[in-house]
Order: sequence, then C-alpha cells, then structure tokens
Amino acid sequence: MKKTFLAKRNALLTSTYVSWGAIALAVAIVALAMRLVAPNFFWRVATPIFRASDAIAAGSHQFFSVFSDAATLVTRNEQLVNENATLANENQALIQKMSSISALLGSSDTSHGVIAAVVARPPESPYDVIVLEKGSNAGVTKGMEAFGPGSVPLGIVQEVSADFSRVVLFSSPGVSTAGWVGQANVPVTLQGAGGGAMNASLSRSAGINEGDGVFVLGPGMLPIGVVTRVDSDTSSPSITLRIQPAINLFSIGWVQLRTTTPPL
Repeated sequence: MKKTFLAKRNALLTSTYVSWGAIALAVAIVALAMRLVAPNFFWRVATPIFRASDAIAAGSHQFFSVFSDAATLVTRNEQLVNENATLANENQALIQKMSSISALLGSSDTSHGVIAAVVARPPESPYDVIVLEKGSNAGVTKGMEAFGPGSVPLGIVQEVSADFSRVVLFSSPGVSTAGWVGQANVPVTLQGAGGGAMNASLSRSAGINEGDGVFVLGPGMLPIGVVTRVDSDTSSPSITLRIQPAINLFSIGWVQLRTTTPPL
C-alpha cells in the first residue's frame, strides 16, 4: 500500500511537470524582477512597434484619402462647370435684354413711352397676342401702340389691368390696319392673317412686287413688313399681297408702348 501511494505521488512529480513548472516560475520571477528594476521596459520595447503601426495606419489613410480627395475634386469641378455654364447663359440673356432695351431706347420719341417686358407669347398666349408685365400702374393705357426694336410697329394695346396689358398684333385675324406699300407709297389696308402674316388686296396696275416694303400710319414712315409673295389671277384685275413682319413677332423680349394715331 505504501509503495502504491509513493508511486502515485512520483507520477505527479514527473520530470515533464517539473520542467514546465520551473520554466513558468522562472519567467514569472524574471518578469517581476524586470518590473521592479525597469518598470517601463516593456513600454520602451513596444513603443517602436506601436509607432510603426501608427505610421502604417497613417500612410494607409493618406493613400486611400488621395482617391477620396480626387473623387471630391472631380465632383466639385463638375459643379463649378455647371455653375459657370448657368452664369454664362444668364449673362447672355442679360446682354440680349440690354440689346433689346438699347434698340428701343434708341428709337425716336421715347420720352413719352413705356418700356415693358413680354411675359407671354405664343404658344403660351393666343396666337398674334402678347402679354406685357406692365399695366395701368406703370402708365399703360388702352389704345397705345406697341413697337419693337427699330420702331417696328407690332400692334395695339387692347386690354389693361393694374400690372399687365394685352397687345393684339397687326397680324391677328380680323385686324385691319391702314398703311402704304412700295416706293410709290400706294395706300393699302392690311388684313391680319394669323401666325404673324398679313394680306392686302390691290389693283394689278399698282405695280407692287416681291420685296417691296410695307409701312403703317404713325409718326413717320414706319416699316412693318415686306411683301414676300404676290398672288394674281389673269381673270381678276386685283392682286393679293402676302406680307411677313419685319421682325420675328414671337421672339420679342421687350416692347415700347407709345400713344400715337391709332390705325384705322
């Protein structure tokens, strides 16, 4: 029995267990000694490793941030390009407006006129009608005549509200306007044909040809359009003139309103 107990005890104290235990004990003693003798030893040893790790992390962040910055710069550059294009369009629109206003102000007898912007034109408004952004509050009255660039007559103010006015163009169907045509100043009555066009009937003997200018009543000989075609029938003593306006009536941005002798 005694021998058996001693055998079990010896089994617990084999050379393997003693060696590992001794190693662990030695390591613990050495660590404790280093902790007492050099308390910052481990931090000093690990500091270069930590610094290297931080450097690697910073380098990686900087490397990847280059791509992020590049994408941000590309997006910002696109935004600036779009903003520049928008500003360029706005500047061009302002230049065109200033040109239109300058042309209107350069015409004769502007001291008693009203400069008004066109806020609606075909197809926003009915054909051969334009709506202006000024009304009775700005001095606009019914019967005033509307002029485009170069003092080209456009039509007559037919309706006026406090802040808006409505101009019926000479080309509006049913509108009759007295005027002249050709170098001989042949009297003619212009009839609105719609779509900016006008017609007139004359005697064949009047000698009117394509390209002759058309004028209307007002302060001086005011050009309104040009004869683009002459329709005739050999069996009829009269001819029909097809007249187009001197300017594009549906792209006008500004007009001048003046009180003149109203057309018949």
